[in-house]
Amino acid sequence: MQEILLVDGYNVIHAWPELKRIAEESLEEARHVLIDMMQDFQGYKGCRLIVVFDAHMIQRGQGKEETAGGVEVVYTKENETADHYIERFVDGIPKNIHVMVATSDFLQQTIVMSRGAVRISARELLDQVKHFRKKIGREYLDQVKAKSNPLEGWASPEVAEVLERWRKQR
Repeated sequence: MQEILLVDGYNVIHAWPELKRIAEESLEEARHVLIDMMQDFQGYKGCRLIVVFDAHMIQRGQGKEETAGGVEVVYTKENETADHYIERFVDGIPKNIHVMVATSDFLQQTIVMSRGAVRISARELLDQVKHFRKKIGREYLDQVKAKSNPLEGWASPEVAEVLERWRKQR
């Protein structure tokens, strides 16, 4: 079953302590950090991932959609909130597609659940991201430990053999 994760960008930025601190200095930088984190998470999760940012206060804003490393990034148009975009998106999805919405906005959670999507709070999403990072870290360390000779990764067999002989002569 296809899976889609919609992330209410500013809601998540203001809910995650690290991103909230960054946003106090630069909201643009916080957006970039969130998108980078979601790119990594999307690669791990393997689902379609869409981050939606409000731009409804931008006069004459046309809205914009772009792709960043496999993550779809949407900036809503003038007079359209991220909530409205997400609701409209959820309404247009066939029932055989599993849709999750990451937001801590209780009203938004209620609305998307009534329309067939699954809600994930910003904190739950952060917990999933942290879990994925730990798992990837453990897998990497296991791979490093499994190599009997760390030279295997970068040196040709001939060079590795010469270096190994030198090491044993010491």
